[in-house]
This record gives sequence, structure tokens and C-alpha cells, in this order.
Amino acid sequence: MPGQLVIIKGAGDLATGVAHRLARCGFAIVMLEIPEPTVIRRTVAFAEAIYQGEFTVEGITAKLGGSPQETRGILDSGKIAVLVDPQWSALKTLQPAAVVDAIIAKKNLGTSRDDAPVVIGLGPGFTAGEDVHAVVETQRGHDLGRVIFGGSAIPNTGIPGDIGGYRSERLLRSPAAGVFRGVREIGDVVNPGDVVAMVGDTPVTAAIPGVLRGLLRRGLMVTKGFKVGDIDPRCAKENCFTISDKARSVAGGVLEALIHLLVRGEGLWMPSSKQHCKQSVQATAPQPW
Repeated sequence: MPGQLVIIKGAGDLATGVAHRLARCGFAIVMLEIPEPTVIRRTVAFAEAIYQGEFTVEGITAKLGGSPQETRGILDSGKIAVLVDPQWSALKTLQPAAVVDAIIAKKNLGTSRDDAPVVIGLGPGFTAGEDVHAVVETQRGHDLGRVIFGGSAIPNTGIPGDIGGYRSERLLRSPAAGVFRGVREIGDVVNPGDVVAMVGDTPVTAAIPGVLRGLLRRGLMVTKGFKVGDIDPRCAKENCFTISDKARSVAGGVLEALIHLLVRGEGLWMPSSKQHCKQSVQATAPQPW
């Protein structure tokens, strides 16, 4: 199983946590993103490779590729490949062993069980057994990271998870439509009333004390109410530059689902019959990268 190709839709911080863990376990990873990702936690998101060409998170490097054909060289170099592919056309070209929808859109934007032998959806918007083979819970709490093989994740409440006693207050949202410009940097300590960014001529101010854990990339167009930043009241600066506890939990759920579905569920590992295992792999599994 290690070495097989997994395509991840999205390259934000949760998707990056998944990609990082799977890459460390030996899977080949290709991530598909939109041309201008609006990622908040940019310091821990492989989506940054689209803007910078390459980007490293905790020792794993992602590199931007120009086409699905270029991914082979990137993967052979031990890196994760990132493609600008909002229509997910690379799915047909690359024919992965598994697809993980990590867009976190709170709804299904077109993912189907026909995308790959194994298809996993993160969070609400998917139903295991219908449009995906498994769902991984993304809501903070007791079930975070739980794998669901029949049914759906907890519905989206629209209320951010509790961190340090704060929920909605820790998010920074655009007060107007316009071009976003950061005034402070990720990792800065801020206090209530501090100007963190500007949207046009309108300031974006902090509502709580803490460390600026996420901030939108400068120059992007935003609409009123758009999420542009995230303050962590725990004020641990080092947390701004490492994969979050939430992303690691979700990544663990994806790895569990892959092992269950690729190995046990598909009959690729049969300890009582090595010959069956060999025949099954040849018949059903995409070629390892």
C-alpha cells in the first residue's frame, strides 16, 4: 500500500495536515487547488507553493507542478506535488488509489465515489456509503477525527470551535469589500483594538488578546464578512508554525480510513492467502508511484 498515489482536493491547513501524515507514511501525494487560494493559516499550508513555487511544512516540501505529467518527477524527488486544477481534471489522468476531499466547503462540490477506488470526505456535506466511502469528523470535541463508514459528520453549526474560551471572537472578518492588506504578521501578539489589517481604507481590528495564528495573503480581493484572520488566545507563538492538533486528529482519521478501505475492505491484505493478496493487488490497485 505505501507508495500508492493519493490525490487531495484542497491544500489548506487541514488538507496539509493530512498530506503531511500520509507522505510520512510513504504515500505519494498530489494536491489540487484553485489559482488564488484564500488560506488563513498560510505558514502551515501547502497551498503556499502556488505563490512561492515550493513550500515546506515540518520537514515535508510541496512543489508546484504545471501539469499532471510533471507530477511524476516531483513525486520521484520525494516531494508533494501541487497543481492548480479547480476542475480536478488530474483525477482522470493520474488515476489515484484514493481521493480525499479536504476543501472543507461544508458541502459536496462534486466529489463522487467514482473518483477513485477509495474516496474520503472531510467534515459535513458528505454521506459515507452514498457519495464517499468514508467521512472523517472535523468538528472539535469528543468525536474529532472519528471515521464514519455509514452516515455523515456532525452538521455545520456556523460557530467556530472553542479555543481558550473563545469562539467567534477569535476570528477576524472583513468589515467591507475590497483589497486585503495585512498590517501585522503571523506570530505577532495582539490586543483588543489593535489594527491587524486593512481592507481598502477600513481597518480590521483584534477583538481579543492572543497571537495572530493566521492572516490572509496580501493583495487578495475579499467580500464583506470574509474570514481574513485567526487569533489564538493561548498565545503560544510556536503553534503558528506547526500543524494544529485538529489537523493531526483529522489526518489520523484519514490514515485509518485508508488502511481499512485499501487493505482490509478491498481485500488487498489477506494473511491467510498470500496468493489471493497478490492477485487482488494486480487486479484492483493502481500501480505504485
